[in-house]
Amino acid sequence: MHRVFQSFVDGLTAGGDAASLRAVLAEAGSALDLNCFAYLSMPPRRGDGPKLISNYPVEWTDHYLRERYERIDPVVVEALTTLEPFEWGREYPAKCLSKLQCALLDEAAHFGIRCGFTVPIHDSRRPVAAVSFATDERHPAFQRCIQHHGHVLQLMAIYFHAHARRQLSGNRVVDGVALSPRELECLEWAAQGKSAWEIGRLLNISRRTAAFHLDNAKTKFGVRTICQAVAKLAAAKSTRE
Repeated sequence: MHRVFQSFVDGLTAGGDAASLRAVLAEAGSALDLNCFAYLSMPPRRGDGPKLISNYPVEWTDHYLRERYERIDPVVVEALTTLEPFEWGREYPAKCLSKLQCALLDEAAHFGIRCGFTVPIHDSRRPVAAVSFATDERHPAFQRCIQHHGHVLQLMAIYFHAHARRQLSGNRVVDGVALSPRELECLEWAAQGKSAWEIGRLLNISRRTAAFHLDNAKTKFGVRTICQAVAKLAAAKSTRE
């Protein structure tokens, strides 16, 4: 497992776009008998569509996004309301689902997506994304991986989100200041209370490098502290929302 995780982190660090990130997660998933995955990033503004990195069948993902199924998907609904990873699947019909949700699950089943394991990702203000590993049935290998490595999968999901957010972000101008991808990424982690050392661990960079990017952000904003830079970021987000 250590070798798989290290290769995954190295791949994320070297990745340059959504396609390369998809390939990295696909390789790690395959090594763990988790061959079907989806990363869904919720839009920061109402009316915008979500961002998706997945190896689900394209026919299904195109249909899913076109129909805006993220608004009713019971897996997404649960990910938005819980902080902990969870399993899902055939037990859902026993719950109080709407007809539209039952129909969505039936459609997904036609593409071999019947059950899985989802890691919700929340920031300090709201839920922002989820990483799901899916399968057509609860194979023993799938169940063993979830049971034995669930905590590692959660960490992988957090790492993946950190890198995917940087690639999917189309706007790095904050309060009229253009930040580099790394500067914005480090500042966003600082906004969640992470130290330079913790940010370095999350992004697979040194503490000194993380501090360097945070210092650059402070200089660009013309402020003296990280807290002031974070306040600038928070104010800009509130304005955009």
